[in-house]
Amino acid sequence: MDIKGFLFSTAEAAIKKAGRKDLGLIYSEVPAAAAAVFTTSSVKAAPVLLSQQHIACGTVRALIVNSGNANACTGDAGLKVAHETCDLVAAALGIETATVQVCSTGVIGVQMPMERIRAAIPPLVDGLTSGTLDDIAQAIMTTDTFPKMEAASGAVSDIRYTVAGIAKGAGMIMPNMATMLSFIITDAAVEPGFLQQAFRSAVDRSFNAITVDGDMSTNDTCLIMANGMAGNQLITDGSTAGNAFACILDSVLLSLAQQIVRDGEGATKFVEIRINGAKNDDEAKRAAMAIANSSLVKTAFFGQDANWGRIFAAVGYSGVEVDQSLLSLHFDGVCMAKNGIFAGEDAETRGTEVLKQKEFTVSVDLGIGSGSATVYTSDLTHEYVSINADYRS
Repeated sequence: MDIKGFLFSTAEAAIKKAGRKDLGLIYSEVPAAAAAVFTTSSVKAAPVLLSQQHIACGTVRALIVNSGNANACTGDAGLKVAHETCDLVAAALGIETATVQVCSTGVIGVQMPMERIRAAIPPLVDGLTSGTLDDIAQAIMTTDTFPKMEAASGAVSDIRYTVAGIAKGAGMIMPNMATMLSFIITDAAVEPGFLQQAFRSAVDRSFNAITVDGDMSTNDTCLIMANGMAGNQLITDGSTAGNAFACILDSVLLSLAQQIVRDGEGATKFVEIRINGAKNDDEAKRAAMAIANSSLVKTAFFGQDANWGRIFAAVGYSGVEVDQSLLSLHFDGVCMAKNGIFAGEDAETRGTEVLKQKEFTVSVDLGIGSGSATVYTSDLTHEYVSINADYRS
């Protein structure tokens, strides 16, 4: 991956337990235009509260992140840890504290062992010349089974730039940000206002269109840094280069979001839910999420049970405008119901075969308007319960 002007480092702080790198640092050699999206939960972790303040300046130089402890519901002590962490990083790098973002993921309600972080920051900074973005992806894993990365390149007048990203997340995944961290970096020069606009749009179509279990977290953060080190002409809204950059950003974020669903805790299925024919796009999204979050639907996916009635039921209670006599449903290319009525035993047999696949699409047409939406979900398994029954141990 050829991306200019960013350095990476990881270190072991033994925040939860010894034996793995659990602290990561991303550093831009020059000030980077930045934008971020945070959890919409009313219960926000200390690092989210501080990072929300810092991102207001619009420039980021460094991001420090830890796994093993969420630093959430930790009161004033947790805020002091977040502040001191940013201060120490800023001092070690010779940058302004407000240009440091801090992120955490892990167990909620446990005080952060600041003395261990304090001791790990000097070697973390010293190691900036030897680390990789992949190292950071591995350091932020919790119940993830694999590191999540994606990169793509574009060009402005033959000057190439790269957009690269990492993410973590497998459980407590729900739109409007989830227990998810994602960090996107690019060496493209992008006009800050357009960067904000393109980033938020890409987040809505990716991280805000996935669900594993319907639970929202206290720590969700998605951040982008654009340092301009590629040397391209500034990318602006409405230009050909701007449209191309937005498409690349969309593809990187969508890949990361889909990787999270595929790594959903205990998941054996990756399911795309498509809604068409809704009153508008917002209602389509609402109906899609009702299906994607239904425990009955998700357990049917796991059991390979073509129980289409559960899907219609979810649409019905979603609160969107519905005329059941117009509803139709497909599993991949198999019509399970039309005009609100079961398509027959042959459809049941063929639909069951579709659900035996690891990946498939559920398409529902409401037959009312032109609204559409796509979301991504997984099944709900015995393993999900096992993972979350003893997560803190």
